[in-house]
Amino acid sequence: MAEFDFAKMDSRPNIKGDYVNRLDIESFSLMMKDPSYSYKFYWLEAIVNLISEDVAETTFNDIIDEMIANAWYSVLEFHIHLSGMIAGDIKDGLERCVLNLQEISDLPANASKVEIKNAIKEHESELKAYKDQLTNMVPYRALAGFFDKFDEKPNWNGIGRMVSYIEKVNEVTILPYTLGQSAKLKREVYFNPSWIKMIQDNTVSILGWIQYEKVKWLQNNNPEVPGLVYKLAPMDEKMRKLKKVHELWDAIMEKRKIEDVFKGSAISRKDYDVDHFIPWSFVMNDELWNLMPMDSSLNSAKSNKLPKWDPFFAKFANNQFIMYEMIHDESLPEIHKKYEACFRDNLHSIWADRELYRKGNTRDEFYGILEKNMRPVYDSARRQGYQVW
Repeated sequence: MAEFDFAKMDSRPNIKGDYVNRLDIESFSLMMKDPSYSYKFYWLEAIVNLISEDVAETTFNDIIDEMIANAWYSVLEFHIHLSGMIAGDIKDGLERCVLNLQEISDLPANASKVEIKNAIKEHESELKAYKDQLTNMVPYRALAGFFDKFDEKPNWNGIGRMVSYIEKVNEVTILPYTLGQSAKLKREVYFNPSWIKMIQDNTVSILGWIQYEKVKWLQNNNPEVPGLVYKLAPMDEKMRKLKKVHELWDAIMEKRKIEDVFKGSAISRKDYDVDHFIPWSFVMNDELWNLMPMDSSLNSAKSNKLPKWDPFFAKFANNQFIMYEMIHDESLPEIHKKYEACFRDNLHSIWADRELYRKGNTRDEFYGILEKNMRPVYDSARRQGYQVW
């Protein structure tokens, strides 16, 4: 995600340049106003990305391909619903298109942008109906903020009329783009040179604004999903902070055997991973209360899935309680020191610090606190579409 100072953000991007007085920046700031679906965000983002690559003329088809690639990770890696659900059904056509492409191409959720676009081209015929639907209104509705200052009002009932109307508006106020006469996905999109310069000079600011507005929209439509701002693009694996937790479990396993939650056999200190019980892609953190040692051979199989709550949670909680007892054992100061080393990266949840890991909990109290706080997060992930392993 582009770096952006959200603290200084209002309802529009901070545009700088001598073209501010020549272009209708106020109307540009309305291009994502009053969305009914996610399309406006992804449409404008795709246009900015293409212009930043020096594209001056394109087609609906190429813009929609960019939209699909940009939505891919949120939908498949992070199970985000782009416009929410209604009666258990997916509302958003872009989301349905992404899911259909994944089904027919079998691409992984972490596929590269090049792989995604190659798959789109390979399956063009199967995706055509989905892509056609995305051309129906968003290219025209996105310009609606510019129409308010024009005396003649648009006739939204005919695509041909809208293309002509856009040309008329453009004669009075310079629009970011105008449209050609080809049909459906082949329709041309022409970017105005002045807008190209403005967008290229302010790409970081504009993309930051789009991401800000997109996150607000997605969060409203996915109220149970934590850390949504981090779920718009692939995340760097180096962001995970597991080193100190691994060292803590190393110290624990020097003193006693720990059983693998899934295999039931003792974990080898020389061959284990620290992994998340509830997937990292959902919680987007490395909190100690959600981490467990597990056999390295199983980690790739578990991948981005939820373990069955019963019987695995009880086994997970048992290992957590063993750790809890040992970090408070006064005869094991080296383990308590390893626990304290986790504070910076792995102990941010107030409930964990004040309730779960406080000294004096019985086994039942510890299990109860852990379940009370983990089960709602687990259930939210299930509702969001995470598969059970």
